[in-house]
Amino acid sequence: MAPGGSAFKEVLESHSTVADCDVANSKSENSITPTKGTVVLGGKHGVYSNNGVHELLECPVCTNLMYPPIHQCPNGHTLCSNCKLRVHNCCPTCHYDLGNIRCLALEKVAESLELPCKFQSLGCLDIFPYYCKLKHEQHCRFRPYSCPYAGSECSVSGDIPALVSHLKDDHKVDMHDGCTFNHRYVKSNPNEVENATWMLTVFNCFGRQFCLHFEAFQLGMAPVYMAFLRFMGDDNEAKKFSYSLEVGGNGRKLVWQGIPRSIRDSHRKVRDSQDGLIIQRNLALYFSGGDRQELKLRVTGRVWKEE
Repeated sequence: MAPGGSAFKEVLESHSTVADCDVANSKSENSITPTKGTVVLGGKHGVYSNNGVHELLECPVCTNLMYPPIHQCPNGHTLCSNCKLRVHNCCPTCHYDLGNIRCLALEKVAESLELPCKFQSLGCLDIFPYYCKLKHEQHCRFRPYSCPYAGSECSVSGDIPALVSHLKDDHKVDMHDGCTFNHRYVKSNPNEVENATWMLTVFNCFGRQFCLHFEAFQLGMAPVYMAFLRFMGDDNEAKKFSYSLEVGGNGRKLVWQGIPRSIRDSHRKVRDSQDGLIIQRNLALYFSGGDRQELKLRVTGRVWKEE
């Protein structure tokens, strides 16, 4: 849902106020010129297998690389363990029953291979033993980020600049500059609380981007409202920043201070961990004036960089 989702008739106003395995380096002399099948690793050459052997490790069904247990049929056709279940134990090549034959020779061959990270084109120049490659790729700092937009399922992924443009152009998210923010949330019928989520804005601060989210949902039997911040980058970078959120009225206020979560964590994961400013509905109505006719919340906050 776009900010200010029509299903709830809210008004939103925004104002900007590694793996355990070691990297396999070549023992070649520095005088050797990189050739095909060679990746430069910080001034050293990492040579990986480019003789087609690793292509034998591609599952013919899902085309992913296979990891033990690798299965084969009596005729020697191989496939991964996940696809063995998908094809109902029938070889997709010759249609013989697969049985429970392990291809130990291919598993052994895989141990001798060294392959580049699949995110090589995005900047990762490391090379890993075959069985360490998958673990590295799950945590590679060059792996793409998923779109952090909340309110709809979005399959887009990419680097931070690409996602910022995507949020602005495709999701129409507001963009602001500055390290302080001020948002107003209005709901005409506060007795109706349905699960809803919005990304109110993305703002540029200290040369980085932060996403401010607002959620309305049921916490047990109690309706609550929640605001939190996510950092467009990895967790180790997010920890360099802190932020505060404040909401109040009638001479009282509620304040939250924390560390922004990386967009590696989905907005649902952050919400379910309750890592943000949580406002119970009764308190939210009190902040709104106490007449229970309309919900009016003003959330303010700021971001600062830890020394």
